[in-house]
Amino acid sequence: MRTAVVIGTGLVGTSAALALSGRGVHVHLVDHDPASARTAAALGAGTDEAPAGRVDLAIVAVPPAHVASVLATAMRDGVARGYLDVASVKGGPRRELEALGVDLTPYIGTHPMAGKERSGPLAATADLFEGRPWVLTPTRETDTEVLNLALELVALCRAVPVVMDSDAHDRAVALVSHTPQLISSMVAARLEEADETAVRLCGQGIRDVTRIAASDPRMWVEILSANPGPVADVLAGVAADLEGTVRALRSLQSGDDDKRREGTDSIEDVLRRGNAGRVRVPGKHGAAPAAYDIVAVLISDRPGELAGIFADAGKAGINVEDVRIEHATGQQAGLVQLMVEPSAAPALAAALRERGWSIRQ
Repeated sequence: MRTAVVIGTGLVGTSAALALSGRGVHVHLVDHDPASARTAAALGAGTDEAPAGRVDLAIVAVPPAHVASVLATAMRDGVARGYLDVASVKGGPRRELEALGVDLTPYIGTHPMAGKERSGPLAATADLFEGRPWVLTPTRETDTEVLNLALELVALCRAVPVVMDSDAHDRAVALVSHTPQLISSMVAARLEEADETAVRLCGQGIRDVTRIAASDPRMWVEILSANPGPVADVLAGVAADLEGTVRALRSLQSGDDDKRREGTDSIEDVLRRGNAGRVRVPGKHGAAPAAYDIVAVLISDRPGELAGIFADAGKAGINVEDVRIEHATGQQAGLVQLMVEPSAAPALAAALRERGWSIRQ
């Protein structure tokens, strides 16, 4: 691939353009808002000048509701040899293209499973897709050359290709992406009018659960509008568990020992099923989840503290697999949780103590 056009210079489109430009592909940037395309160009994602002729690949990175119309226009204009979109739903846009009577041989639907709470070109990064799954949904109609162009795009973005049926993809993202967004927002909504004293008690748990609730509502309305059925199906199952848990908690208030026992069993069941589901979430680099030990280090809120911890861990020859930070309420301090292989935890704790770090058990 030598040339590409990216139509839609938001987070995903600009990130793909940055990755391609950084690896020698000449990228043209198009957006309904010329200022957005100029911003992406200024970041080094490509040029906002129109291509002189047909490019190798057109990447459509617009909201799901507009994918089919934008693709149809580009394909009828002969903009590229191959076409793909990066929308988070796949079945609907393809059916819309079929209804429009477009030749679908030069098209493949794709979806990179990567994003941020922030949107727009200024949030884009060239490494957004590195190590992340990138779903491809070819059909019998898909031209081999187009599939190869899509695979080349995924490789240039350092992502991991995953081939799926489009409707199976939509059911999957309803479970692992769209429903979590709604549930995160619902939990965060409980905080909107909560007492300030309660909000001040927020710890890492509530931060983890509500992190994605910071996402753009308008963007998510567009996504959910394109995949309402599968999301509603997943939420119906969650609602059933929720109703059962509410009944169980009410039972714990009862003076009847049998009812309290039933309530305890019901709550334990949903918690255990949660444990079983959590174990299935892929771990680092998509491998099976691993159990790590935590070395907790107290740090002050000043420049260089985190860098110092990682430097000292490196000097001890220990790889930090993951990290979390808990910020102390009302204090300029925090607790850094370093996750390491269980066999390495004692050595890391000892090495950090020797270098003056305060270790918390």
